[in-house]
Amino acid sequence: MISGLASLVFIPLLAVSMVHMAWAFGATYPVKDEKMLARTVAGFKDIEKMPPRLASFAVSLLALGAGIWGLALTDPSTSIILTAGGILLALAFLGRGIIGYTRRWRELTPEEPFATLDKKIYSPLCLFLGAGFLTLSALRIF
Repeated sequence: MISGLASLVFIPLLAVSMVHMAWAFGATYPVKDEKMLARTVAGFKDIEKMPPRLASFAVSLLALGAGIWGLALTDPSTSIILTAGGILLALAFLGRGIIGYTRRWRELTPEEPFATLDKKIYSPLCLFLGAGFLTLSALRIF
């Protein structure tokens, strides 16, 4: 059971990592141009281009690291660092998921299609990942 949950956390984070790496190298997947990509995946008011490629590269590495951490949470050791890291990741993802439904976030990121995708995909995914990390961490404690 725990391995399956860890896989359900790892797989979307691997996908997020891969797409951010592609953007770091200049790809505009899944759209045609950079402006539309920025409005699809960043959504900040009046955004015209993607954030710096280095930022996409960093997010790629962080997402991959988080996914690997999720897999590591299946280790039966009693490592407090591993468990604490899982809890911190849970809080980070839960926080991002919750923020996605606030009025202030909507004011900062009103561009479409980001605003709709955030409500339907990005924020729910963050909530799912946060719940996954929380569960994996809790299973290490109890």
